[in-house]
Amino acid sequence: MRFNWDYKYVKMSKWFYTFSIIITLLGILSLSIFGLNYGVDFRSGSNVDVNLTKVVTQEQIQTLLDKKGIGKEVDYTPGKERFGIRFSQVLTDQQVNDFKTSFNKELDPKASFEVNTVDTEMAQELERNAIWAILLASVAIAVYISIRFEWRFAVAAIVSLLHDAFLVISIFSIFRLEVDLTFITAILTIVGFSINDTVVIFDRIRENLRFAKKKSRADLEQVVDHSIAQTMTRSLATVFTVFIASVCLFIFGGESIRMFSLAMVIGLLFGAYSSIFIASPLWVALKGKQKTPTAGGGTVKTAKS
Repeated sequence: MRFNWDYKYVKMSKWFYTFSIIITLLGILSLSIFGLNYGVDFRSGSNVDVNLTKVVTQEQIQTLLDKKGIGKEVDYTPGKERFGIRFSQVLTDQQVNDFKTSFNKELDPKASFEVNTVDTEMAQELERNAIWAILLASVAIAVYISIRFEWRFAVAAIVSLLHDAFLVISIFSIFRLEVDLTFITAILTIVGFSINDTVVIFDRIRENLRFAKKKSRADLEQVVDHSIAQTMTRSLATVFTVFIASVCLFIFGGESIRMFSLAMVIGLLFGAYSSIFIASPLWVALKGKQKTPTAGGGTVKTAKS
C-alpha cells in the first residue's frame, strides 16, 4: 500500500516551532526553579530496592525506619511487587544489615534486597561524565555532517538533536521524574536515532537538489517537502518499530528500566517530528540566506518567494 505524503511540511513547521518553544520555556522555568529529580546515581546516598512477596505499605516501612533512626529525608518509589527506598545519607553496612533483618522479621520474611550506594565524589564524577558524553557526541556529529554535507545541514541537525534531548529533560523536570544513569543512556540513544532520521532526509534533499532549480525560497521548500514525502514511510516505519519495543519495555520491563523506557518513548516522538518539522525547515531558513555568486563577481541573496 502506498500513501501520499505530499504536504507543505515547511509551511506547517511554524506550529511546531511554537510548540517546541513553549515546551522549551516551560523546561527552562522548571529547571531554574526545581532542577532535576536526581536519582541516587547522581547524588550521594543509598538506594534500597525491596522485592516484595506480600503487600507492605509505605507507612509500615516509615515506622520501621523511624525505629532504626534512619527515617529522615527518605523518598519512596512504590510498586506492586517492588518498593524503592532512597536515603539521602550513605548507610553503613551495619545499618543496611539491621534494616534487612528487621524488614524480614516484621514485614515480609521472604523479601529480597538490592542496595546501591554512591558517595559524594562518585556522584559528581558521574554527573560530569554524563555532560561530557552528550557534548562530545554532539561535536562528533557536527563534524561528521559538516564533512559529509555542509555546515548548514550540521547546524540544523545539531539544533534538532539538542532540541530532542532538552525536551525530554524538560518533561522529566516538569513531572519530577527520576533521573538516573539509564536516563543518560536513553538520551544518547535518542540522539543517535534522531540524527539517523535527520541524515536520511538530508541525504535525500542533497540528491534532489542536483536536479532542482534553486532560484527562490519557494524552490527550496518544494525540494524539502518532496524529499520528506519520499522518506516518510521509511522514517515512520523505523520509529514505529522502536517505539513499540520501548512501550513494551515500559510496560513489562520492570521498575529498574522504567525511566529508561519512558525517556525512549518520549524522545522517539520528539525525534520523529523534529527531523521533519524542525531540522529540515531550519535548513531552508539558513539556505535561504545564502548569497549566490553573480556573473559580475558579486553576490546576491537567494530571493524570497
